[in-house]
Amino acid sequence: MFDRWGVWDVLPDSGRRRWSLEPFESVGPLRFGMRPVDVTTALGGIARSPQLHTRAALPENRYGTVKGECWGLGLTFYYGLEERLRGIAVDALKGPQVYADGMALVGRAPSELEQWIVDRSEIREPFSELFYVNLGEPGSASLGVVVCAQRAGDRLLTRPVFLPSEAMNAPKRYLPAEVWTPH
Repeated sequence: MFDRWGVWDVLPDSGRRRWSLEPFESVGPLRFGMRPVDVTTALGGIARSPQLHTRAALPENRYGTVKGECWGLGLTFYYGLEERLRGIAVDALKGPQVYADGMALVGRAPSELEQWIVDRSEIREPFSELFYVNLGEPGSASLGVVVCAQRAGDRLLTRPVFLPSEAMNAPKRYLPAEVWTPH
């Protein structure tokens, strides 16, 4: 997504759809546990091509999982073997803006969002909120989100990955390795 001068296009918040996070339940119109056909239906009135399916392998030789993508909305979906929605990644450049507790989570400076999660952790039970994945990407155990980074030219922006409650014990093992690879 380069413009004609070679700069990464980042959709401003005013041009993004506004979605709310219901931790462990839903991200906008998408609910954890939905089947691919239900996700396609939920996005049908929003996107012209709501979902394409591919296959991806889970780490450590576990069975494969279905990956769905809606490029028009900047969304990637991950389904388990039973083909139930178990993870949603939102593209930093063009994905919908997702709000949690009044904070915008998509397309932000990673340090800004990390500080917000750290501040949230200070008012919760010790060692129950903040965790880190991979190369220091922060996560919120009470929101079910890992704040991954995505390149936008010379900048890094937040690309959140949303998870259901059962993923909080081992988020990195819950989804394919490609989710945690820098984009």
